[in-house]
Amino acid sequence: MSSHEIVISADDRPSLEELVGLYDAVGWSSYTTAPEVLEAAIEGSSRVVTARYGEDLLGLARVLTDGASIVYLQDVLVRPELQREGVGRALVHAALEPYAHCRQKVLMTDDEPRQRSFYESLGYQEIRDHGDGRLRAFVRFDET
Repeated sequence: MSSHEIVISADDRPSLEELVGLYDAVGWSSYTTAPEVLEAAIEGSSRVVTARYGEDLLGLARVLTDGASIVYLQDVLVRPELQREGVGRALVHAALEPYAHCRQKVLMTDDEPRQRSFYESLGYQEIRDHGDGRLRAFVRFDET
């Protein structure tokens, strides 16, 4: 499959069945155990971009933003068989394109070498490595 045949779009809203299939394919089962929450998350996103080959959903990226100062890059998913083929990079660029003027672009991801390498190749760095190392990030996960 050539990347020239893959269509990246911000005008596409996948069906719930497609979303569950994609999230399951990458092993993100915490999303698929509550499909109604996944659907609400997609609907509540500021921007959602998809990658398709014909009718097949290959990937998705979504962001949350105030549109002025901060963009949170949330899910970036690409079917395993297409990872490292440029699809994820294209999705991230398309998802963030309207927010190039925003100063802060934030994401949180697993501590996995391939993910680190991917995000570093896009100019991201771990918060402790930014500037003089005095920035801190905090997170809280509530059990549902």
